Amino acid sequence: YPFLFESPESQEMTVAIWKKIADRYKNEPAVIGYDLLNEPIPHFFDQDHFNPLLEPLYKKITAAVREVDPNHLIFLGGAQWDSNFKVFGPPFDDKLVYTFHKYWTAPTVEVIQDYLDFRDRYNVPIYCGETGENSDEWVTNFRKTLDENQVGWHFWPYKKMDNTAGIVTFPRPEGYDLVKSFADSTRVTFEDIRKATPADREQARKALDGFLENCLFVHCSGNGGYVEGLGFGG
Repeated sequence: YPFLFESPESQEMTVAIWKKIADRYKNEPAVIGYDLLNEPIPHFFDQDHFNPLLEPLYKKITAAVREVDPNHLIFLGGAQWDSNFKVFGPPFDDKLVYTFHKYWTAPTVEVIQDYLDFRDRYNVPIYCGETGENSDEWVTNFRKTLDENQVGWHFWPYKKMDNTAGIVTFPRPEGYDLVKSFADSTRVTFEDIRKATPADREQARKALDGFLENCLFVHCSGNGGYVEGLGFGG
């Protein structure tokens, strides 16, 4: 990645994988649809080069899915972290949903106006597939903005360690700073990884085991303000 958009072989594999998934779930009512690519083409890649390649790939995948599954919705995320709908032309399937992600902006209608205009221009559904990661006040205000404009939403994340920006939280395990230090280190080459690897691997393993234990639901606590912000009550 982003070799996917330039490699015919990788695209063939992607198409084949999605066709296999769609064939498996074609009659499954618990599955609402297929979100083909998550946050494609970050802003730091050559947008002028890669952006025009996104919708053609979506069309290839969608055509393969429709060979086995005519029923389920197909979710298409915009370029630049699911934010840019300018890469899309008119709808090419009658069961498309266009999805955007929105973080760290003002919680006002202006930040979603381009998506609303796209929806109204083509008479298609849009969906906020990810948002959140903010204060309770921001969550409340942006959720209201989405509701007032008839935009479905999914706030992220459900669960987060030692943080109130989610529905539930769980405590940080002992020794987790060792894991974080490794994650924050430079790991471009294998030599970088070797240098960054903790000397005491057993301590790191215990921290990871503690993480898995602490994130069990029995150890989680609710973030009432966040839940209220979503309109669900405390």
